[in-house]
Amino acid sequence: MQKYPLARKKAAIETVLVLYPEEYCNFLKMVCRKGGVMKRYGIFYYYHILMFTFIFFLNSGIGFSLTSEENNNIQIFKNVSPSVVYIKNIKIEYNHFLDPMAIPRGTGSGFIWSSDGYIVTNYHVVANGDLFLVTLKNQQQYKARMVGGEPRKDIAVLKLEKNVHGLRPVARGQSASLQVGQKAIAIGNPFGLDHTMTHGIISALNRDIPGYGGVTIRGMIQTDAAINQGNSGGPLFNSDGFVIGMNTMIYSPTGANTGIGFAVPMDTIKQVVPQLIRHGKVTQPGLGITVLPDQYMQRLGIKGVAVRTVEENSPAHKAGIRGLQQDESGRLILGDIIVAVNQYPIINYDTLYTALDRFRVGDLVSLVLMRNGKRIKIALRLVAI
Repeated sequence: MQKYPLARKKAAIETVLVLYPEEYCNFLKMVCRKGGVMKRYGIFYYYHILMFTFIFFLNSGIGFSLTSEENNNIQIFKNVSPSVVYIKNIKIEYNHFLDPMAIPRGTGSGFIWSSDGYIVTNYHVVANGDLFLVTLKNQQQYKARMVGGEPRKDIAVLKLEKNVHGLRPVARGQSASLQVGQKAIAIGNPFGLDHTMTHGIISALNRDIPGYGGVTIRGMIQTDAAINQGNSGGPLFNSDGFVIGMNTMIYSPTGANTGIGFAVPMDTIKQVVPQLIRHGKVTQPGLGITVLPDQYMQRLGIKGVAVRTVEENSPAHKAGIRGLQQDESGRLILGDIIVAVNQYPIINYDTLYTALDRFRVGDLVSLVLMRNGKRIKIALRLVAI
């Protein structure tokens, strides 16, 4: 039998792959069925059959096509990743010679709210910072200033100090009609790795999670999309590329992702952000009072919120609500203790804040107070605080 160089053998098989793909497939079926080539020519030819089979499938694209879900993920990332930013929080401190020093406090994520340079992120990402650096997808970095924040919702707004053309704001979705099982895509900067994309599903809705501002954030979205340190402030997208929430925190004993992450719902963000842009703060319905910290009530073993002071000419003042008082010896005596607002029981400041957050400025509410051991009811209208 005439022997041919290896190069000629490979060239011959490649030619067969290109010109006679159907015949080559039939040939492989024969090999698998009878093993005739292996018996006659040995393992050397079998090796080359496997190698050039791979070349054939690679060239033809068979077995390597993308699924519809993969195509959806790719398209979403291409469309929305330019709207996601990387944020550095810097604190300015002074040394012994009174020279300013820029001390990094942390990093996080954010997203472009509008084409005029407003950036939305978590309040805890930018808390206590003096200088903020925002890096866009094209790696251009800009200084930003704090516009306003609402720590009780863990939402803050920055504004780029320079006018930047071509900014791509996110498409704002809504969260009221979300359903468990929907696709969820997180894009952010975990551990400083910019524009990292992870995906999963919406695992649960309407979670009540203790927030950064000392009160419970209601209605949080739970997702199993991987969220790690640095993802905070980044957007959570649906399968259409609309923002449905802002990634805020994870539930983890170790600080690493365990498949339980939480996002502030988009409907809450859309209520808060416009107020921060216009006024630098959120207008909250209130009673016109200050209250004692919860720890004092806990020491006394009393449930409810104790009124500390009453603002003059406020609805609470006009309704006769009483704050702390002093006896002749100078000892403090508790005044009124709020135990309910309408049908909502009040046991601490968190429940009072949540109850009032359900109303609007100008709404008429009924307070149930404990005064000298007796329950009394007082009606008053909420004011902006």
